Amino acid sequence: MKNFLLIALCLLTVTTSAQVTVLESGGWHESAYATFTLGDYTDANVYAVPASGAPQILDHELIRSYSDYHRVDALGLTAGTWQLRIVPLVDGQEVGEQGVLTPELLVTNYDRSGFAHHGRTAGVGAYNNDGTLKDNAIVLYVTRKSAKTLTQVINGAKQNPCVGLQHIIEGYQKGVETRPLVVRVIGTLTAADMDSLGSSEEGLQIKGRTAYSELNMTIEGVGNDATFKQLGMLIRNATSVEVRNLGFMRVMDDGVSMDTDNSHLWVHNCDFFYGKQGSGDHAKGDGSADTKAHSTHVTVSYNHFFDTGKTFLCGQGTENTDQYITYHHNWFDHSDSRHPRVRSMSVHVYNNYYDGNSKYGIGATMGASIFAEANYFRNTAKPMLISMQGTDTKMGTDETDAPTFSGEDGGIIKAFGNIMEGRYTYAPFNRTNYIHFDAYEVATAAEQVPSTVVCKQGGTSYNNFDTDSQVMYSYTADDASQVPTLVMAERGAGRMQHGDIQWTFPDSEDTNSQPITALSEMLNNYQQSVVSLLGGEDLNSIAPSSEPQPGQGGYECHFTGMKPSTTFYTIVGSYSNSKGVATVGEQVYNIALKMEGSTEITFTIEQPMTLYLVFADTETANCKVDGIKYTAATNTISIPLEAGTHTIKKGDSRNLFYINLYQTGTALPSVKTDKDDAYKVIENGVLYIIRDGMKFTAAGVRVQ
Repeated sequence: MKNFLLIALCLLTVTTSAQVTVLESGGWHESAYATFTLGDYTDANVYAVPASGAPQILDHELIRSYSDYHRVDALGLTAGTWQLRIVPLVDGQEVGEQGVLTPELLVTNYDRSGFAHHGRTAGVGAYNNDGTLKDNAIVLYVTRKSAKTLTQVINGAKQNPCVGLQHIIEGYQKGVETRPLVVRVIGTLTAADMDSLGSSEEGLQIKGRTAYSELNMTIEGVGNDATFKQLGMLIRNATSVEVRNLGFMRVMDDGVSMDTDNSHLWVHNCDFFYGKQGSGDHAKGDGSADTKAHSTHVTVSYNHFFDTGKTFLCGQGTENTDQYITYHHNWFDHSDSRHPRVRSMSVHVYNNYYDGNSKYGIGATMGASIFAEANYFRNTAKPMLISMQGTDTKMGTDETDAPTFSGEDGGIIKAFGNIMEGRYTYAPFNRTNYIHFDAYEVATAAEQVPSTVVCKQGGTSYNNFDTDSQVMYSYTADDASQVPTLVMAERGAGRMQHGDIQWTFPDSEDTNSQPITALSEMLNNYQQSVVSLLGGEDLNSIAPSSEPQPGQGGYECHFTGMKPSTTFYTIVGSYSNSKGVATVGEQVYNIALKMEGSTEITFTIEQPMTLYLVFADTETANCKVDGIKYTAATNTISIPLEAGTHTIKKGDSRNLFYINLYQTGTALPSVKTDKDDAYKVIENGVLYIIRDGMKFTAAGVRVQ
């Protein structure tokens, strides 16, 4: 049975005449935190106090309110000893004599080992290598309530100020803005909270103007509960991007997709959970953090993977061995496979904890060179695999049904200092086993693999990138025996304080590759616990937009190109361009999903929403949702739904052109009507039509 290490945190209770009380405090990587109550006070300033030097007042957005306490997190701190001083406010004035100081808190630096930082003296992302913000950095705080509305002037943007998180980031695509950008996420963000989605597949898109554009951008979570739910991230054409201290759950496709012409990317101290549930090998979603299409100098480190399925795809086969990737100090906690699965690239995999993995650990294909160093494998079924040889083909006895990698050519794995215990199958290279081997083991890390050692299918050898001083970075690997302790420690893998979701997998689950029902249900029902910024409005009460546009909220789906425009919906069916058109707002769609007996659309929502469907302009709406038949007198229909999983099927034969989901009370996009100024709105689950300032029922009866 695995146990989390319980680390004692600094506890302090200080009572003053004004009843300001610090409940808990602690230091972490380049940050410190405190939870507290204010008694009779309703507002406060907080200062980060170094061991020497002047106190630094913290941005007020870093102080948040929860159900029965407040929390502050100080970010961008240098390593050393710090304290936090909480000073209450009355009418905007500090009551200095009532200020409370935490104990001394130890702040440490993040581990910047790996290819992402190789040659980057200025640091990756918006932070310097000492943990402080780069000069002139823009700092944005985003909540589910502000993601659509926050504003920022971005030099060179098409329209200023840019409004909404995605539009602000898109401003960097012009290649004019040079100021670093840090986006600090508070609480939970979903696709519905976004102003728009740069990527219909993943969600938030970070993209440079051309290949390898310098962005100096960090997306980070504040505290231990910042989460992307039903929302992922696509990074493209980017250099110097950092993603840290975030949770990813039920994402649309990949959690973090590093796809196409990127360099110097760093994804670390994040928690990855199940993605959007699909069928077959997508039962737990798609990739957690994939790297491909000529992305290089990437480090993925200190992340915690909770029972993920296809964890890392590294390369799509078009790359070469001059793309360099590092995976270190990750906790593969009951995750199934692809830790990583490597095509073509040169990859250093060290000091990772493989903890009860049902399928395999590291996979080498298509000429890849992998250095697997000082990893700890506990009950990992197949710690290392080379495609079409060794354990992958049951030592050559089954090259048809057994192979894991679709018959792709192999690569070479160099292995040193790894520990394997429990249940596993592994066949290293030796004098009698020089064809069907899983890895070539060396006596020292500096030893090279002879060029005569080649993979059985493909015939490529190891390129010894790790011993090339012009290529390799400086690092110190921990002894493999220490890896489980280091990775599970307070400052180990995953979010700050191990995040706000704790889950322990029993050893009996080590051979199970199917989703765990209880964990799935917990993720489906997960809601943010932060209530507000201190003294601010409720973050869990979202005011409806008065004029949403088609596509707002991230749930829009049409079928241009004979395929769904988003992967949020799982769709089985066929498409046609000869079924007429449907008009939504100013957009005319001419590709339909044919509603036939075999057609099925499934999706999951985390809160009550209104389903909005548009059929052909010449049709009346008609379908079944969750087994109940719905009809309407026009070509559109709006159906209130509760949180959960829902299914749309054929009622009578129809042609569906457009799908969207809106929060109750949101104005729907205008559709083809007798009056150009008409639009629809859902109020308390009832559909109304607003025309010329008057409200009508769907049947045309005026109500006001």
